[in-house]
Order: sequence, then C-alpha cells, then structure tokens
Amino acid sequence: MRDKTILVLSQVYVPDPASVGQHMHDAAASMARRGHRVVVYTSNRGYDDASVRYRTRENLDGVEIRRLPLSSFGKKWLKLRMLAAMLFIFQCILRGVFTRRLGGVLFSTSPPICAMAALTISRLRGCPIAFWAMDINPDQILTLGWATEKSMSVRLLTWLNRRLLSRSSRVVTLDRFMSQRLVAKVDVRDKMKIIPPWPHEDHLDVVEHADNPFRREHGIDDRFVIMYSGNMGLTTPVTPLLEAALRLQDHERLRFMFIGGGFGMNDVKETIEKHAPRNVIALPYQPLETLKYSLSAADVHAVTMVDEVVGIVHPCKVYGAMTVQRPILFLGPSPSHVSDLLEADRIGWHVPFGDVDAVVETVEQILKTDPQELREMGVRARAIIRGRLGAEALCHEFADVMDEAFA
Repeated sequence: MRDKTILVLSQVYVPDPASVGQHMHDAAASMARRGHRVVVYTSNRGYDDASVRYRTRENLDGVEIRRLPLSSFGKKWLKLRMLAAMLFIFQCILRGVFTRRLGGVLFSTSPPICAMAALTISRLRGCPIAFWAMDINPDQILTLGWATEKSMSVRLLTWLNRRLLSRSSRVVTLDRFMSQRLVAKVDVRDKMKIIPPWPHEDHLDVVEHADNPFRREHGIDDRFVIMYSGNMGLTTPVTPLLEAALRLQDHERLRFMFIGGGFGMNDVKETIEKHAPRNVIALPYQPLETLKYSLSAADVHAVTMVDEVVGIVHPCKVYGAMTVQRPILFLGPSPSHVSDLLEADRIGWHVPFGDVDAVVETVEQILKTDPQELREMGVRARAIIRGRLGAEALCHEFADVMDEAFA
C-alpha cells in the first residue's frame, strides 16, 4: 500500500477557514506521515467567499494539493452552489480515473454529491473507497425544507447513500446519533467507526485576557464576552442569541461577539443596522494563525443547533472553545452530542434552542457566577480535549481506519 496513491476529494480544503477542509487536511497529513502518497482535489476558490483565490498546486505537510477551477461560486445562491458541485465532481472523475497507482479514495460530504465521483472512480479503477460522514443528506435537505421526499435531488441522494454505504470499505461518522441514522439506511455496523472531529490544537492555546491583543484591538478589555465563532448556518442559527442580546443591553459589562460567516451573519448585520445595539459585535472569519487570540477573547462560547438536526450535523465549534479553556453555553436539543458533554463533565449550561427567556435568564446567571467557578469549568473542558478528544490521538485512530480501508 505504501507505493500506492490515496486520493482525497473535498470541495473545501485549507487554507479555507471552513472546518471540513481543516479536518480533511489533518487526516491527509496524518496518512502522508505514514508514507502514503496523498493527493487532494479541491476548489481553487473560497467556499464562503468565492473572491478568495488559492494556489493551483501546492505541497503542504507532505500532501499534494490540486485546486480545480469553477468549483466554488460562493454560498449566496443555491443554484450556483449546485452548479459548482457538479463541475467539481466532473473534474474529480476525469482526473481521478487517470491517477497513477491509485490505492483508494477518501471522500466526505463536501459537496453532498461527492459520492458520485468516488463511486465512479472506484468502479472504473477497481479501488476501495472510504466515506467520512460529516453531515447526513438527504436528511438535512428535507429538514431545511429545501426539497420533498419525491423530489429528484432527494431520490438521487437516497440512492447514492445506499450505494456508497454498501460499497465503502470503511465508514467514519462523528457521533452516536449520526451512526444510528446511517445504520437505519444500510446496516454498516461491521465497518463503521465513530471518531469525533478533533480541535485544531496546533493553532490553539489558552491566552489570558491580560495578554490578548485581540481584546485590546476590539475594545473589550474590561467586558464579559459571550462569543459565537464559526459558521452561522441554517441548522446552527444565532437568532435566539441575538434576541437575548437585545434584551440584555442594560448590562454594561456584557458583549455578544459573532465571528464567522454563513446565512446567519446576515441576521447579525441586519440586527446591528436596525437596532444599533451597543453590546453586539460582528467580525468575519479570523485567520487560522490568529485563532487562539480570537477564541480566547471570549469568557463563554455559545454553540447552537436546532432540534431537528440531531444526528444530521455535528457542531464542531465546541471543540475549539474547549481547547482554549472556555465554558460552553449550548442552545440546542437534549439528548445530543453537546448535551452529553455538558451533562457528563459539567463544562457549561444548556437551554432549549428557541427559548429566549431561558437564554436571558441563563446569561444573567452566568454573569453572577464566581470567576473561579468559570475558570474551573474551562479547565475541565480543556482536560477532556487533552485526554480522549485530542487531535493527536484521534488523527492516529483515523489513519488506522484508513490503513484498514485501503489495505
């Protein structure tokens, strides 16, 4: 296997700030360190902002990266996203079938139809494939109301699911709820592994407020900051947090900071424009090299998830917050992966997603909490990362699974 090529297909890849691409690179680099030739096909433009361009060819941490044109037109228009996905798949197939010494294909759900490329390449080249399920479709499409069960897109994805699950030599999923959903489609328990997505520890560290230039730069040195950092998607909206912020403007010390992108950032900007709240700050995604400063600038990190998407999506942002030793305010369902973490290890607070009254009450409770207790919550959170959820251990486990998949 060492003289063969592992092909990785992902529309998103570093240096793009989207979490999927960062995790794909960690996995690819881990396989490259074991002596495999690893080639990645990805987009040459930003996933969220298509005006951002990346180098066409690059070798990073032993991974050969090939960035393809016409593979991202941004996230503003759904039809353009679908067109970019199809063009990306077509190019991956053309290039993949001619990849020398092809030993296997690793693919995920970026884009959701990425399985089309992996299945086609596998059929034409007779190589194994491994599926990394980072979200579940068509479940997500149905939940968001983008299509019905009778629509062509849903029927296509349902067929793809059955084919890819049956043909994959290994299936990696992110939590027990996701695994249950996949097993309900096709029984793949004998080849499934649950591996949570690890934090990007190489770029994260605990930065005390007094030593943090990010807090000084944004005028929050003496403020208590509740931060949402990451994608503000349709499954992870920030509306209840925004409504709570508007009702909590009398708390002079309190600031709500929203960092990232996605559909929800429009809600943040509209709220600022309409109400001019003095306690809300909006910023774009921060560079990976300064992420430790932005994440550490928070006193508490907010994580959101609508009830209907348990087992469909996995809010990875919780791990970055835990790594920089901050407690969690979770607006979402129970049971879920994040509520499991909170209940087992007492590292934060949980409120139902749509209950703004509960959010306001909980934030007021947080403001009255002894600073030492908050610090202890953060210490427990970081201890979990350094123990069972650390990047080194989980990357090693993932690479072991890929060795089995492509043996």
